[in-house]
Amino acid sequence: MWIKICGNTNLEDAKLAAELGADAVGFIFAASKRRMTAAQVAAIAGELPQNVERVGVFGSHDAEDTAFLAKDAQLNAVQLHGGFDEALLTALAPMLSASGIRIIQTLHWTAGGSEDPIAMVSELEEQMERVAARGIDRVLIDSKVGASPSGGTGVAFDWSAARSLFSSTPAGLRVIVAGGLTPDNVAQAIAELDPFGVDVSSGVEASVGRKDPARVAQFIKNARAAASPNAGVR
Repeated sequence: MWIKICGNTNLEDAKLAAELGADAVGFIFAASKRRMTAAQVAAIAGELPQNVERVGVFGSHDAEDTAFLAKDAQLNAVQLHGGFDEALLTALAPMLSASGIRIIQTLHWTAGGSEDPIAMVSELEEQMERVAARGIDRVLIDSKVGASPSGGTGVAFDWSAARSLFSSTPAGLRVIVAGGLTPDNVAQAIAELDPFGVDVSSGVEASVGRKDPARVAQFIKNARAAASPNAGVR
């Protein structure tokens, strides 16, 4: 099981996640109360173990700007969070590949009670096919609410309705679940969806931008315990 602790704003929290066994730590470059600069992230990244993935979450649709910031911040993965933009993928992938920086494409499940689950699954399946065709091997399914262009809402989507989406992914594509995860429900999400990985931010916070060590530890413990033997195999 691949586990990412996102929304880090300081070295203490990022190091804690790494020490507790997280596979990746995330930093927000998109508009957010947890937004970081490249210089701030670079100062933290240099203190982390090399085996821990450093992921930047970007809402921008400017390929050159994203690539510049990713390299400047010493990231080894970029998560595109501003909605699916095939042109951005086409432009950005070659800019990052030379530096060994991987891409995680976020796709959004609209939550809130009025969505049509069948239509949602169909739309996301089509987007996943297009992502895989671009050579991207990881997507993250996050919930969004209303007309917001991005996720990061802390709201869970309908896991039962999404089962078929996670069980019929294109060959080679790994699917990560996010949105409303906490130490209390991560095992249920894994049982329902059997994802490649899980991603949490506000669900393990003591306050905005500050992690709760006990919640981070419990989240990682519960996710590991619930994972199937092959989940998160890179």
